[in-house]
Amino acid sequence: MISDSHRLLASRFHQAGEPAHLLCYFAPEVDQEFTSAGLEPGHMGYFAGRAAPLGRASAAAVAAAFYNFNPALVARHLPRAWDLASPERVIEARLTAVDRALRRILGDEVVKSPEVAEAAGLARAAAEACSPEGRPLFAAHAELPWPEEAHMALWHGITLLREHRGDGHVAALVSHGVGAIAALVTDTATGRSLFGARQAREHRDWSAQAWDAEVATLTASGVLDSSGRLTEAGTQLRSRIEEATDSAAAHPYRSLGAERAERLIALCAPLRDTVIASGELPRNGA
Repeated sequence: MISDSHRLLASRFHQAGEPAHLLCYFAPEVDQEFTSAGLEPGHMGYFAGRAAPLGRASAAAVAAAFYNFNPALVARHLPRAWDLASPERVIEARLTAVDRALRRILGDEVVKSPEVAEAAGLARAAAEACSPEGRPLFAAHAELPWPEEAHMALWHGITLLREHRGDGHVAALVSHGVGAIAALVTDTATGRSLFGARQAREHRDWSAQAWDAEVATLTASGVLDSSGRLTEAGTQLRSRIEEATDSAAAHPYRSLGAERAERLIALCAPLRDTVIASGELPRNGA
C-alpha cells in the first residue's frame, strides 16, 4: 500500500532532484552540443533530446507524450530532426552537454565526491524499482545504459525518476479531464510553476487566443476567479492531481525505504541549491 509518507517522499525528492535534471534543457552547453551534432538551436534540441530514446518518433507521438506543447510546434521540428542527427547521436550529445554543465556548475571536487557516488547508488536503486507499464518515456529512457561516472549516473537516475513521475502526472491530468492548455493555465495559477503564464504560453507555442479561450472556460467552470487566480475548487483540483501524481510516483521510494530515501533527498539538496544559485534555470515571471 502507498502511504502518505511514501507520497511525501516522492514529492520531496522531485523538488530536490528536478533542478539538476533541468540542466539538460537550459544549460548553454546543451544548445552547443546539439548544434554541433547537426540540430537547429532552440526547441528542436528539446524535443529531439528528450524524445531520442524513443527512436525516430513521430511528432504526434512526441506531442502526446509531452502533453502540453502545441502539436504544431512539435511538428515543425520532428521528424525532421532525425534527418539532421540520428537519435543515437542526439543521446550522445545530450550526455556530453550534461557532463560539461555539471562539471562547470558543481566543480570537480563535488563531481568526484563520495556523496555524489552515494547518491548515484541510491538513485539507481530507486529507478530500478520503477515499473515501465503505461510509462512510455520512462520505459524508453530506462533502456539506455547507465553512465559509468558517478555524477552522470546520478543525473541519469534522477532523469529516470523524473520521467517515471512525469508519465504518471500525464495520466493524472487525463483522468481529471485537464487538457494541455488547462494544465498549463492551472499550473501557472498556483504561482509555483517554473514559468509564469506568459512564459508558459510562449514556450509551449499556444496563441493568446487559445490561451484566453481556455482561461474563459476555466473561469466559467469555477476553476479560476475573475482575476485569473485559482478558486477553492481550482485549488482542490490541482491538489487532487498532485496527490495522484505523488501516489503514482511513490513506489520507488517505498522500495528504497524511508531511511535511504531520506538520505537520497539530503544528498541531492545541496546540488539543487547550487544549480538554482547558478542562475541557469528560468525564474518564474509574468
